[in-house]
Amino acid sequence: MKTKIEIKNRFTGLIIFEFECDGNTILKTVQEALKNNADLREADLREADLREADLCGANLREADLREADLREADLCGATIVTGK
Repeated sequence: MKTKIEIKNRFTGLIIFEFECDGNTILKTVQEALKNNADLREADLREADLREADLCGANLREADLREADLREADLCGATIVTGK
């Protein structure tokens, strides 16, 4: 069964990226977004399971990563700046 997951802007609610596939997860969707050079600035990734994700070079400036699981994620060169 195909599942569509949308990554939305945390401030406007507009869809930044969407991906649909069998057995879809937020991790698969984020990885696909990065493969497609999607800009994930201001993305709502609250509570996302991103364990072991390759986020190398990702622009996650102002992304909402509260309670996201980033254990063993590769964040080399990633831009992660949070708001106040």
